[in-house]
Amino acid sequence: MSVARSLALFVLAALAEIGGAWLVWQSVREHKPWWLAGLGVVALGAYGFVATLQPDAHFGRILAAYGGVFVAGSLVWGVAFDGFRPDRWDVTGAAVCLAGVTLIMYMSRR
Repeated sequence: MSVARSLALFVLAALAEIGGAWLVWQSVREHKPWWLAGLGVVALGAYGFVATLQPDAHFGRILAAYGGVFVAGSLVWGVAFDGFRPDRWDVTGAAVCLAGVTLIMYMSRR
């Protein structure tokens, strides 16, 4: 599996998990319709399946790397959908997390 496909799977997983959590948040915290929470739960479940499509067989490695994608993706989601404006420390932290993703997933282990 190529690095590009792996990265695409991380993006798809982030959309499912962050989007699902956001839908639940909207329903519960923002008092939006209850069915948004139901859609959120479905999206969160889909995230679990998408994560299994990564090439590495080690659950811990995939989830640790995904954690970095989640951090950066959550900030991007906040900008796109909630009017959030990250400061330099948010951006720096996300960059550090993405560097960690690169080390965990894509460095040679030979």
